[in-house]
Amino acid sequence: MKFTELTSLSDEQLVHKELALERELTAFRFRLFTNQLDDNSKLKKIRKDIARVQTAARARELAQGLAPNGLRDRFKSTFQAQALGGRQEGSSFLKGVVDKAGGNE
Repeated sequence: MKFTELTSLSDEQLVHKELALERELTAFRFRLFTNQLDDNSKLKKIRKDIARVQTAARARELAQGLAPNGLRDRFKSTFQAQALGGRQEGSSFLKGVVDKAGGNE
């Protein structure tokens, strides 16, 4: 993902992108610890994508005069983890653990 791709997203889409990436990172960490992850470089790529999204979100917060994490606080409640586009990995137990660990309560 490139930073220029993030500029075309709305504030809500940007926050949802960050939450989805955090959920994906948590799922990959579980897979890494259970020796089910084939490519360890995915963790680094996802962390960098999260940093890009957070940088874009903070730039928008500064432009709008919001406090840090203001956009995230505003749109976090509208995030639905089920709408990730077919990424239904693992058991339902693991999905619940990932949701709680990622703060998607």
